[in-house]
Amino acid sequence: MSQIVWIARHANRLDFVNPDWFLTAERRYDPPLSDDGVVQAQQLANRLKGEDIAHIFASPFLRTVQTANQVAEVLNLSIKLETGLSEWLNPAWMTEEPEKLSTTTLVELFPRIDIGYTSRIAAKYPETHEKVRERSGQTARCLANEFFPKNILLVAHGASVLGGAMGLVGEIAKTEVKASLCSLVKVVRQDSQWLLELKGDISHLSLVEKVIRFN
Repeated sequence: MSQIVWIARHANRLDFVNPDWFLTAERRYDPPLSDDGVVQAQQLANRLKGEDIAHIFASPFLRTVQTANQVAEVLNLSIKLETGLSEWLNPAWMTEEPEKLSTTTLVELFPRIDIGYTSRIAAKYPETHEKVRERSGQTARCLANEFFPKNILLVAHGASVLGGAMGLVGEIAKTEVKASLCSLVKVVRQDSQWLLELKGDISHLSLVEKVIRFN
């Protein structure tokens, strides 16, 4: 039996477009999508039509939930919030544990969130580079195995896209995968082997970033 695990990075974020947003933001490490990011997320959703995706999992940060919601609307699916897909909780980027919207508030904003789902993997601030790769790789393997043979979509961040792909296909993903904004990674399971078919595809996007930024 086969299975496809899709891994998408969130679309463009407001603080990448307007860096000053960070200075006065209530939750400065949890920016929403920018206007062009919303368009990117819609294009991602249209790209994934007809791919027989059964489950969508998203990091609980606002930008990933917004991206996942665009896909969920088009595919008529729920969203499962998975902490294991979270942003790299890097103390060099974040002076404290990032404040996010509560699950209750997210559910009010995005009714497609599955309130019955419990996150499988935790993320704890602060994290090293090795830890985020271990955590996101473990998450990808856990979800792929638990929901096998259904095709699934993971909506994550730059570091957790890379870590998730590495968790399935190994070290090759470190050099092969380009986790730009709203890009798509496609990993296919054939029997017990994982094959990397898309390495950060952006062909569905009308606007792409010239330099890949993780933060």
